[in-house]
Amino acid sequence: MRRLRSSTVVLGGMGLLAMTITACGSEPDKRCVDRLTREQLPRYECDGGGSGGSSSGTSTTPRGSYYYGGSVSDQKVSGGSFDKTAVDSGGFGCSRTGGG
Repeated sequence: MRRLRSSTVVLGGMGLLAMTITACGSEPDKRCVDRLTREQLPRYECDGGGSGGSSSGTSTTPRGSYYYGGSVSDQKVSGGSFDKTAVDSGGFGCSRTGGG
């Protein structure tokens, strides 16, 4: 019978660790973004409202909204959504549930 080399065992363990880190439950990237220009903003520009919905009696309306997933190129976002539920954040073996 053939014995496994220690390097094979280590590499297999590293793969298992990588799958665990990217498994279900991970959150999509969240960025503060100007809804009109899609320009990335500092996080404090989204504080106080978040998704750009209602202003609950506050005198200051946040300039930005949170944008989930996607990527940033030249300070502009693309490939994501302002709706967190529309972004797939699942890893290996995850199933999404809900209406469609």
